Amino acid sequence: MARRPPTPNARRRVKRDPAAPYPYARKEEGAEGFDPRLRVHAEFLLSAPSLAETPPDTGREVAFAGRSNAGKSSVLNRLTGQKSLARTGRTPGRTQALNFFRAGDERFLVDLPGYGYAKTDRQLQADWQAHVEAYLAQRQALVGVVLVMDIRHPFQAFDRQLLRWAGQAALPVLVLLNKADKLGHEAQLEVARAAEAETAAYPTVIPVLFSALRGQGAVPVLRALREWLNLPLPDDGPAPEA
Repeated sequence: MARRPPTPNARRRVKRDPAAPYPYARKEEGAEGFDPRLRVHAEFLLSAPSLAETPPDTGREVAFAGRSNAGKSSVLNRLTGQKSLARTGRTPGRTQALNFFRAGDERFLVDLPGYGYAKTDRQLQADWQAHVEAYLAQRQALVGVVLVMDIRHPFQAFDRQLLRWAGQAALPVLVLLNKADKLGHEAQLEVARAAEAETAAYPTVIPVLFSALRGQGAVPVLRALREWLNLPLPDDGPAPEA
């Protein structure tokens, strides 16, 4: 993948402090103290089969990438507080286009086609990957990537490829170790330590233990999304009912 030139938003990116504590949430999103105003509300805009059919390359966009069946659509639904914003199902590889969701004025969440599903036609899979690579390399509105992985099968080949590219482009990435609810606490911490070691060479990459089912890890992810999209954080007043 060709290196993407720096964008005007590059100055806003904050590199990870290696001494900072590991950013995962023991409490679920629904636990006492969660402010539902943190959620990024979005609505479906369009599906673009190719880069040529995407909206104008302006504003701010955050892309959601991940291997098929990693739970990418469920993650989007959790973070937006909408059960069916992104379609989910038992069949991997449902996302076959660049799906754009409007999250404000010239602000978008972009659901990228999943990769790595063996039962998909090889030519179609190659076409999908070409569109994804073109989007990641050329899209100037892109200000961050949420890379979703199944915590039980993290850091597959394309995951590592995307992280290498993001490191070259100085693009911030949140690695969501999704389906954390499938593992016990000690097993989660073991994967977390391995993920920290895996991403240590990339100062703009932060791994987060996450559960789309239970909301674990939602708070730090939502705060990062709001920062990337330049959306205000809730004030310090009392939170409304979820």
